[in-house]
Amino acid sequence: MRLPVEPRHVAPRLATGAFILNSGVAKRGVDEQSATQLHGMAKNAYPFLGKLRPATFVRLLSASEMALGAALLLPVVPTVVAGIGLTAFSAGLVGLYLRTPGMREEGSLRPTQEGTALAKDTWMLGIGVGFLVDEATRRAR
Repeated sequence: MRLPVEPRHVAPRLATGAFILNSGVAKRGVDEQSATQLHGMAKNAYPFLGKLRPATFVRLLSASEMALGAALLLPVVPTVVAGIGLTAFSAGLVGLYLRTPGMREEGSLRPTQEGTALAKDTWMLGIGVGFLVDEATRRAR
């Protein structure tokens, strides 16, 4: 049986999968204050999230991160499927970076000291888009 993962996808899937899974596990038992801070930042960038309670938001975020991390780590999940999830998730994080005041230098995409933690999520977006482009070009051949 051939696995739906190309050898060239193994390293980026392991790196992003472990990182995202760890992030989800770390959020599992956050206190109310931390949940309120995470939720506050997210709802400022994405107002529709204001409908959720902070604890519910963090519980959903944690479960989503753990599911995505596992999908990236498990070789039975096709890279295109994991890539769609990674691209959508990381696009949301990059949007958070772009929409949150104080994360970027005035009139620039360059991160401030505070924004560096969010700006680094662009590497995950690049990997996710790379997976999708790789799949599209593979099918075109």
